[in-house]
Amino acid sequence: MQSRKQFLKNMACIAAGSALAVGCKSGNQLFNINTIPAGTKMRLEFFPYDLQLRHTFTVATSSRTTTQGVQVEIHYDTLTGYGEASMPPYLQKELGTVESVMEFLGKAAKVLERYDDPTRLEDILAEIDTLSEGNAAAKAAIDIALHDLVGKMLGAPWYKIWGFDKSKAPSTTFTIGIDTPDVVRAKTEECAAKFNILKVKLGRENDKEMIETIRSVTNLPIAIDANQGWKDKHYALDMIHWLNERGIVMIEQPMPKTQIDDTAWVSERSPLPVFADESIQRLSDVASLKGIFTGINIKLMKCTGMREAWKMLNLARALDMKVMIGCMTETSCACSAAAQLSPAVDFADLDGNLLISNDRFKGMEVVDGKITLSDLPGIGVVKL
Repeated sequence: MQSRKQFLKNMACIAAGSALAVGCKSGNQLFNINTIPAGTKMRLEFFPYDLQLRHTFTVATSSRTTTQGVQVEIHYDTLTGYGEASMPPYLQKELGTVESVMEFLGKAAKVLERYDDPTRLEDILAEIDTLSEGNAAAKAAIDIALHDLVGKMLGAPWYKIWGFDKSKAPSTTFTIGIDTPDVVRAKTEECAAKFNILKVKLGRENDKEMIETIRSVTNLPIAIDANQGWKDKHYALDMIHWLNERGIVMIEQPMPKTQIDDTAWVSERSPLPVFADESIQRLSDVASLKGIFTGINIKLMKCTGMREAWKMLNLARALDMKVMIGCMTETSCACSAAAQLSPAVDFADLDGNLLISNDRFKGMEVVDGKITLSDLPGIGVVKL
């Protein structure tokens, strides 16, 4: 029977496109799977890292200038897989805090030390998931780092491992937060020349003013995120019809997640696709949203990472639902991990790394408004 290391060597050769290779290039180093010492274990390192926003970021319910986070590294032989947890303050109940993430990662480190085979993603991540309820961002950090590590072992980026064509990656939206007309106008002028589609936060009393201000500057397509801000279904539907007449292409979470029947009523009558955001977190939520929303917004921090995001994407497609891949405020580490799925989605909102001033990585880039994936293995990042 073929040994595990021989299987991995063959997979690496296939991914590298050479049946004669004895190893694979991981970044700038040649990594030979057969040289891994027997009994090699994974070692987890992590530390807090707050993200500094370039501008004050305002949504329907809050404003902030920083986002708390934790950076993660999994070391195995000569390779390192990178991951991160990002916890916006309004989602700390679901995602955790710096303190709870650090505590969780301490437990996860002991799990990882018991495995000498990082490719056992299903087993490892299933066990990590049982360590506690919640802490989705901490679980995502482990998941992203493991995928980065395994991709480096195989010598291929995950979009290739999943069989995607990177040229099909869509344009990413760029988010314009709620602000005064002068600030909104200035932000729109700044980004209209760089992006092909904008994303606008609504859900307050100045919704129409926001759109009219942006439309005074550009006719670019616009995606709307109401952040549960519209409480009345008739008002929500009237707003969607008004927005449809002004070049808006999709609506995200128009109503509170508790108003399921009202949301279904709006979605059935809406001329635009309606996507779930706050209403969805993990794989178990997807099927229940069929008929309530047109599509789902998958975010790695909420769904525990790439493993579950891949499953959510496939289930949504099987249910004939549209898919969006989104992000929190994140470095290029998590954004690049999410971008590996982007060739298979309808909409992408992967601008979190563009909103911060202290990125630790170079990875997925936006070129002429379009998500551009590199051929670096794993999640496709290099630490700066």
